[in-house]
Amino acid sequence: MKATISRKKLERLERLADQRGVIAAAAMDQRGSLKKSIAKEKGIDPAQLPSEVLAEFKEAVSRILTPYASAILLDTEYGQRAIRARAANAGLLLAYEKTGYDASQGGRLGDLLDHESVRRLMHAGADAIKILLYYAADDDPKINDIKHAWIERIGAECAAEEMPFFLEVIAYDARGGDEKGIEFARRKPELVMGYMREFSKAHYRVDVLKVEIPFNIAYVEGSKANQTGQVAYDRAQAKDIVRQAAECTRLPFIYLSAGVDDDVFRESLELAGEAGVSFAGVLCGRATWKGGIPVYAKQGLKALEDWLSDRGVKNIEMLNEVLRRVAKPWWDKYGGRDQINVIERTN
Repeated sequence: MKATISRKKLERLERLADQRGVIAAAAMDQRGSLKKSIAKEKGIDPAQLPSEVLAEFKEAVSRILTPYASAILLDTEYGQRAIRARAANAGLLLAYEKTGYDASQGGRLGDLLDHESVRRLMHAGADAIKILLYYAADDDPKINDIKHAWIERIGAECAAEEMPFFLEVIAYDARGGDEKGIEFARRKPELVMGYMREFSKAHYRVDVLKVEIPFNIAYVEGSKANQTGQVAYDRAQAKDIVRQAAECTRLPFIYLSAGVDDDVFRESLELAGEAGVSFAGVLCGRATWKGGIPVYAKQGLKALEDWLSDRGVKNIEMLNEVLRRVAKPWWDKYGGRDQINVIERTN
């Protein structure tokens, strides 16, 4: 499928990818979850944790890991130092949404940062905007209609600034079940495919989908991650699922790590590669650096820097080795880089 992309947007997309066109990006936009994790290791209430602690952690991750990444995803709330510390080779994605979601009502509704806009994030150095959306196709249609309108507005704002729009979608159980259990694992393929189909529609103006791997590797028969012996799918079924999901979108898509351990994430990517799926890379956060949280909380910055320089770099290099073998350029969805129709402006 031939794409029409403005020159400015294309240049920004290219800054986020490596020379092959693969997006090998680190994610460090965690805010509420990072605060809770560090506070837990310190044995204190998250409210007692100074903002400076998050800023220091993010800066260390950005400075030490971005020489090995094509880009990094950060936030403007605690990530200003990290933005400045990133390597010259690394493009910048900035989060536009507030951390978490509104827990006072159902539907996991998100909200935008009060003092930001796409224009302001662009002037902060962003090469792309990222939005996190929790979505369940089987939730209340009124809830989903609110989410559809929200993404339409953000897409229009990104298009006006010629800013690439990365939409990250996380499936959830609208029935309130255990999202780590085997029953949800059986439903996960349907939920992931549902949101990939929905947000590939042109009126949302999404440029890259950041999606979950559509199976839970912990329930794949024979996987290293399967510690319980419970099976939701065998390897052949998992490959079929990931192939079917890839066919649900016309857009380039990348996988998120969803907080799993680095070896579990790599195993999932290997399986997607065996299935021949044309995914364009990853935005990988906690799988790379979460092991540094207890080190930092208990031993301080220098110990974190040492851990990142050793284990963190090894994690990202092992991930990059997998991507070199199995990921495809983002423009493959359009039939190749030379098939993209580049114009001065799309709107």
